[in-house]
Amino acid sequence: MPAKKKAIKKKATKKKVAKKATKKKVAKKKVAKKKVAKKKVAKKAAKKKVAKKATKKKATKKTTKKKVAKKVVKLNTDAELFDSILELIKITSTVIPDDVQKVILESLAREEKNTTAEYAMNIIKSNIEIAKRKIQPLCQDTGTIIFYVDVPKGYIQSDFVKICHKAVVKATKLGYLRQNSVDTLTGKNETMNIGPGHPSIHFHEHNKETIDIRLMLKGGGCENVGAQYAMPYNALEAGRDLKGVRKVILDAVQKAQGKGCGPGVLGVCIGGDRGSGYINSKEQLFRKLDDENKVSELRDLEKDIVETANKLGIGPMGFGGKTTLLGCKIGTLNRLPASYYVSVSYMCWAYRRQGVTLDKSLKIKKWLY
Repeated sequence: MPAKKKAIKKKATKKKVAKKATKKKVAKKKVAKKKVAKKKVAKKAAKKKVAKKATKKKATKKTTKKKVAKKVVKLNTDAELFDSILELIKITSTVIPDDVQKVILESLAREEKNTTAEYAMNIIKSNIEIAKRKIQPLCQDTGTIIFYVDVPKGYIQSDFVKICHKAVVKATKLGYLRQNSVDTLTGKNETMNIGPGHPSIHFHEHNKETIDIRLMLKGGGCENVGAQYAMPYNALEAGRDLKGVRKVILDAVQKAQGKGCGPGVLGVCIGGDRGSGYINSKEQLFRKLDDENKVSELRDLEKDIVETANKLGIGPMGFGGKTTLLGCKIGTLNRLPASYYVSVSYMCWAYRRQGVTLDKSLKIKKWLY
């Protein structure tokens, strides 16, 4: 082959190689551009995801803050709770419960006409009517202030105590409660019913979302004639059985002799120790007068105590008559083998106990008595 032709062929092949190389470079550039574009898209998508997560976090923080705020409103010193406790104190101090008034009126009807007993029961009836109409305490001795509070799981009890103390002070200023709490060592009465043990607040947890508050105002006169017996009680030949229990309960009624503003109601605990027995005997007084004991032996004993006491002739205020007791409620606690206590708490005719159920907003939803 001539030299010229060879040279032309070499140039042609070189051009082809150069074209292929340029095509490859162009293709590589396109691929690189596509990769860069994909990376940019991926970065934008990632930024969007991060932004979405951030907004979600902010939203969840806001919702959690709102939830926490709502919880704080429920548990902190709250105007609704204050108003509800104040209203409970007012009604407890000035209005006798329906079940108690019913028994008082029935007892009045049974008393003989033109007797001192009928006169005393009529005064009690008038007292009840005037106190309710004028919104004044049923008795000048507004007594020990005892709260029993059933709360939901996790409820902050210290918050309730603060609000309760404020409500007690306000109720005292308004005259629903008498300034009635005395320093034991100095004898001074310088507080508005606030001090060690006053008011007495007992908390119990229950499985409801609502709060149940029961209140008892227990006067000093009826507290003074309470009694506790360590069985066997040899002075009455009372043994460790229900016959012995019956003897000492009636002995407590006989010794009271109308003191403690009779006719009264007995709360009794059989068993426990000296402290728990008295506490449980007071808890019996939160039962309604027309309820029935679930234990048949105790149900029969409660009925027998009232019927027998009303035949003793002690009568209202000890003036004689047919009405010595309005009711008797008996409970039991386990005890140690070495101990057998019978604890008797006496409540006067001014049987001041009431209760409320509060809804989620802490307003009064229902009255319990």
